[in-house]
Amino acid sequence: MTESVPESGHIPAGESKILPVEAETIKQRVEEVVQWVDSLEHKLTQVENFYSTIAVSNSSPRHVVGIRKVQQEAARREAVAAKRMHDLMRQFGTIFRQITQHKCAWPFMHPVDVESLGLDDYYEVIDEPMDFSTIKNQMEAKDGTGYKHVMQIYADMRLVFENAMKYNEDASDVYSMAKTLLQKFEEKWAHFLPKVQEEEKIREEEEKQAAMEALLAKEASHTKTTRDLSNELSVQICNVNDELEKLRNVVVGRCRKITSEEKRNIGFALLKLSTDELQKVLGIVAQADPRFQTRAEEVTIEMDVLDEPTLWRLKFFVKDALENAKKKEETIRTKQNNEVSNKRNAVNKLTERRTKRTCL
Repeated sequence: MTESVPESGHIPAGESKILPVEAETIKQRVEEVVQWVDSLEHKLTQVENFYSTIAVSNSSPRHVVGIRKVQQEAARREAVAAKRMHDLMRQFGTIFRQITQHKCAWPFMHPVDVESLGLDDYYEVIDEPMDFSTIKNQMEAKDGTGYKHVMQIYADMRLVFENAMKYNEDASDVYSMAKTLLQKFEEKWAHFLPKVQEEEKIREEEEKQAAMEALLAKEASHTKTTRDLSNELSVQICNVNDELEKLRNVVVGRCRKITSEEKRNIGFALLKLSTDELQKVLGIVAQADPRFQTRAEEVTIEMDVLDEPTLWRLKFFVKDALENAKKKEETIRTKQNNEVSNKRNAVNKLTERRTKRTCL
């Protein structure tokens, strides 16, 4: 029996009654469904990426807090840390005054007067000039442009002496004074350094704690997102299925009815399907009629009692299944032909070699 399902895989021309306006409406509704699915996939990807990267032990105790509370706690912790650092810099002020009051400090109190001293090459040698008055202004700045960390002051203090030692000759007075002050400064800094190290240790622990709290808050947020997505999926999947069913019925309703001959052809084609494909056929029929028993020992499909949407679905399914089977058969046949051809070629080559040996 010849299969009469259209070869192109769509409703034949002239058989559809869908108007352009209706087609555009259907297209728009389908695009809305696709956009909604894409949106859900994006959210799910974000959640999956988060849980694939976190490395928090499930056995460790957790105190989950909200993101806003984490942000508030981070701001409070940062303010406290800034106050502690301000106190450290104030204590460092004692060292600064001791160094600047030293008898050797006068050459470094103000920026180098390059023009008056005729130091034409100074800025070629020194990339970043520094002096005590600039440091003092930075330490006393109230507009937020000052030093944020005591290590910044330490670095600028060293820069003052290093610049002087870099530009001046080793035997010069300025070089000697800079070297003397640098030594005294490092001695005082060595006594002060443990306080700085203790503050760094506290900050490191606080940063770890803040990172942990932020991670837990984010995990809680993603957990809520996952729960919301699950609930939304449960509701929306039903809505999507209903919407797609409406669209399918609209399309099928605009098509001609399946003829009796096409019904017979569908029935004959079912005999050619595989077991898995037949199970899918039963599933299509069961979707239209929930009372249909797909697991019965003997199943009868009565084409005349099926509705038009189901018949069209069966028509297209059978067509696709037979075409796929035909393609597989052609692939297997081509492979077998190639194998036979390769064996024939191998035999011919072997025969030729034997013939040549006999002639020799």
